[in-house]
Amino acid sequence: MEQIPITIEGFEALKEEFQRLKTIERPENIKAIEVARSHGDLSENAEFDAAKDRQSFIEGRIGELGYKIASAKVIDPDSVPKDCVRFASKVLIENLDSEEEVEYMIVGQEESDIRMGKISVSSPLGRALLGKKPGDEVVLQAPGGKRNYEIVDIL
Repeated sequence: MEQIPITIEGFEALKEEFQRLKTIERPENIKAIEVARSHGDLSENAEFDAAKDRQSFIEGRIGELGYKIASAKVIDPDSVPKDCVRFASKVLIENLDSEEEVEYMIVGQEESDIRMGKISVSSPLGRALLGKKPGDEVVLQAPGGKRNYEIVDIL
């Protein structure tokens, strides 16, 4: 089985969503299906169709989360060596064109959130940063043209 790297925080979020879906949303949806079914003719019952669609989504997500939780390789960001950028590293980079500095944490796709400063290890920038050290320059081909970054520090 393939192991999926994930931070402790990301793993806890997956477990919370998994539990919420199983213990709250699934039972609520079952009740919604029962209520919709009690309204009679199911062939033209939009409420029933919506509840069945929601049930399909919930069951699919529970299966997906179960797989990810079982396959997770939990990595503590505090235990990651700071000699080069790797999964779970916090890195301070400078855009050499704008001289703007920004801090990112390299995480898995499931937990990436650019607003929170978390970029996916599989994103173009995430892939470009992997293995680099402070002082290294990274050239990223973006849709708007090339962007030049320097790794200022690994935090």
